[in-house]
Amino acid sequence: MMSTEQQPLYLQIIDKLKKDIEDEVYKAGEKLPSEYELSKQFNVSRATLRESLRQLEEEGVVIRRHGVGTFVHTKPLFTSGIEELYSVTDMINSANMKPGTIFLSSVFRDASEEDARRFQRNNLEKIMEMERVRTADGIPFVYCLDRIPSNLVEHYSIHEAKSLFRFLEENGHSIAYAITYIEPIGFHEKISELLESEPETTLLLLRQTHYDEMDTPLLYSLNYFRADKFKFHVVRRRMKA
Repeated sequence: MMSTEQQPLYLQIIDKLKKDIEDEVYKAGEKLPSEYELSKQFNVSRATLRESLRQLEEEGVVIRRHGVGTFVHTKPLFTSGIEELYSVTDMINSANMKPGTIFLSSVFRDASEEDARRFQRNNLEKIMEMERVRTADGIPFVYCLDRIPSNLVEHYSIHEAKSLFRFLEENGHSIAYAITYIEPIGFHEKISELLESEPETTLLLLRQTHYDEMDTPLLYSLNYFRADKFKFHVVRRRMKA
């Protein structure tokens, strides 16, 4: 089935599979035919086919599950510049989906030395810790673990808040920026189950400390995003020597 063009065979296979996926011959999440079947279909060696599948996996077009097969990768529903700071609620709204919250728990804890350093308060006694799962059109997408100094929340019903950014702003504490560390992680026994993600689906953890305009830390967040639903990008500019 392959042409006699000068383009290498593995690139021809890549183009053909991409077109089949675009035309929904193979739909998102669907398993592709086996390597044996595809190599016969394209009349190429298994080595050539594997190189095509390897590159398609690197591009995020397919995902290969050892011992199971190759599947069409689900396209992310959300994409955002990592240098842009949005609340999860705003990100879901921007995708024209309805944001929701599954409230798991909230508790006031004794502040640790690490909490005191993180929030730059030597006299910090209590923090409020809250667990939630954020949903879009009822589908779980993000697990959120948030910590806030108790004096910012103790007189308010924070568990009813859909957006912590908006909650803090309405109570006189606006977030201006965040310092973020990004960490891809594999299967997490608790969080992957809460997000209804497959064992092979990567989670993207964003550890963020949020500050106001006076550089005062207000909120520390651990947000676990489903990597098959969220895609972040960053603009990097070349600096002159």
